[in-house]
Amino acid sequence: MGPGLVTGAADDDPSGIATYSQAGARFGFDLLWTMGLTFPLMVAVQLVAARIGRVTGQGLAANMRAVLPGPLVGTLVLMLFIANTINIGADLAAMGAAAALVVPLDPQIFVIGFALLSLGLQLFIPYHRYAGLLKWLTLVLLAYVAVLFAVKLDWGEVGLALIHPKAPSDAKELQMIVAIFGTTISPYLFFWQSSQEVEEIGQHPSELALRYAPSQAKAQFGRIRFDTIAGMAVSNLIAIAIIICTAATLHVGGTGNIETAADAAQALRPAAGDFAFALFSLGIIGTGLLAVPVLAGSAAYAVGESRGWKTGLENRPWEARGFYTIIGLATLFGLGINYVGLDPIKALIWSAILNGVIAVPIMAAMMVVAARRAQLGRFVAGPVLLLFGWAATAVMAAAVIAMFVVR
Repeated sequence: MGPGLVTGAADDDPSGIATYSQAGARFGFDLLWTMGLTFPLMVAVQLVAARIGRVTGQGLAANMRAVLPGPLVGTLVLMLFIANTINIGADLAAMGAAAALVVPLDPQIFVIGFALLSLGLQLFIPYHRYAGLLKWLTLVLLAYVAVLFAVKLDWGEVGLALIHPKAPSDAKELQMIVAIFGTTISPYLFFWQSSQEVEEIGQHPSELALRYAPSQAKAQFGRIRFDTIAGMAVSNLIAIAIIICTAATLHVGGTGNIETAADAAQALRPAAGDFAFALFSLGIIGTGLLAVPVLAGSAAYAVGESRGWKTGLENRPWEARGFYTIIGLATLFGLGINYVGLDPIKALIWSAILNGVIAVPIMAAMMVVAARRAQLGRFVAGPVLLLFGWAATAVMAAAVIAMFVVR
């Protein structure tokens, strides 16, 4: 397990935790069914992204240049950088607030510390060690599973909610469904997993891009399937756990006004006890440490590949200056958001809108690339993968339309 696991775990970043917490606190178990719908769509899209990277030996942005006009690719990459930067800022704010709940210090001290720690890890630790650290860091997500054992649950009600979709009762519930899709299927995940497959090739001298080493395809596609399905399952199971624990405590207790992940952690203390509060807070910090490098790194891969720069976390900073400059800028600009008076919740809303808008053309381009023999040769995606990939694209397109139509 590797790129798929880290990608899935990074999807449950503090901003995602805030969204899932809001869903559970406001609507109880009613929106659990969305997780069953997003899972196969996530798997399909991430399998396509991973396949493109492994077969061609190039990241997603480099392959997009072959099917989209250069100015359009540049615009999409710029929007991705902006959305990721805003997301980094909001995640750092949530991490600082969560840490301050446990250690009573100024949250900004923690915000600065977490930003510098994340940036330092990417700058000074080689990829082969850094990737292992990220994989171990995914274990912090088990905190949210542990919280379930601290609350009383009607598992019959939970099971029914997971398999029984309910039509939204009002505009606010529909907007929450859109938010769940937007935070679960995010463009930065596509770029990250595709580029990490390229990094994995570089770590093993005996392995090549599959279009040049077709004999390795069976083993590599098997690994990618297991890794991706497992990673997306982890992502969705953690999201389900967050919705369940906030629904069983905050919604039942009438505490539906949850704006941030730290709000959810604070509200859990009287509802579920100090144990749940401490674990929830730990999870916010841990997932932030996992997600911030992925957000900054995916922006750097996208910009670097679209410009033809040398990219890769295995390179030293002076060997890929443009790539590491983007990582530094994304992290520092995200840090700066916390000092310009921008409301992190409003920032996340704009980030979600940007992600939703750019996800559709990026996913469409991915599906075109996945079916192009000129790029993937004999390893073009099969009909089932293409079907689910285009279905995911259609769902995201519907989400974008809903974001602009529903008020």
